[in-house]
Amino acid sequence: MARVASLHVYPVKSCRGIDLATSRLTPTGLEWDRRWMIVDAAGRFVTQRENARLASIASAINGKLRLAADGLPEFVIDLHHDGPMRKVRIWKHVGVGIDAGDEAADWLMAALGAPYRLVRVVESEMQTVDPSYAGPGNHPVTFTDGYPILMISRASLQDLNERLPAPLPMNRFRPNIVIDDVPAYAEDAMAVFRIGKVAVRGVKPCTRCVITTTDQVTCVRDDRQEPLRTLKTYRYDAGQKGVAFGQNCVVEAGVGERLAVGTELTIEDRRDRRGHTP
Repeated sequence: MARVASLHVYPVKSCRGIDLATSRLTPTGLEWDRRWMIVDAAGRFVTQRENARLASIASAINGKLRLAADGLPEFVIDLHHDGPMRKVRIWKHVGVGIDAGDEAADWLMAALGAPYRLVRVVESEMQTVDPSYAGPGNHPVTFTDGYPILMISRASLQDLNERLPAPLPMNRFRPNIVIDDVPAYAEDAMAVFRIGKVAVRGVKPCTRCVITTTDQVTCVRDDRQEPLRTLKTYRYDAGQKGVAFGQNCVVEAGVGERLAVGTELTIEDRRDRRGHTP
């Protein structure tokens, strides 16, 4: 039987993730995922694509948001901190975030060497998933690149690692849910993945970027451009104009339920319910 192998959230977009034994499901995915984001002076989102040192910032949720980086005192701020509204941009989407203040900006300058700001999501102003992929319904997201949940199987990573010059850990791909005891690329199915009372639906293959070439411990880019170079030989998606690895999902049922590592998982082809695949 397929099962949940691991759960991961990334409270601050593009910073280091947190490995969890359990997590509550919200309409926007796993609780606390991408609730904060680092932006430049113009409000544009900053990720490891532009500054690989974001991987050096660790986060924790323990009654407050806590950020840590080598050589710096811990930065701590209320989970629902107030502050001025700031216009922010993620790709083409323009929205707003709540600025965490100058103390946060000073800490980021010391950690990353650039004049960045930290912003918190505004629940009433969240963007929604592209309906051309997700179909009907309102699927809100926090500061993700566009989808609430990213799912990958351990078998897919194993298959990739067998092709690479040197194996890579799963953290290169920053998933939320890792599944096990399924064939490689089982997550490719545009299917409903049921975990107890929870149902998440696959809606779009995840196309990968330079972040996958960044060591999440040392912040060093792979000079051979792996794993993108190898993925391009067998996982290039012409329709998406990129290499696909992992499945973007939306929440279909189970908001408020808790997911747990080790829980059994079933994969339900949508043809089983509707008689066809949309």
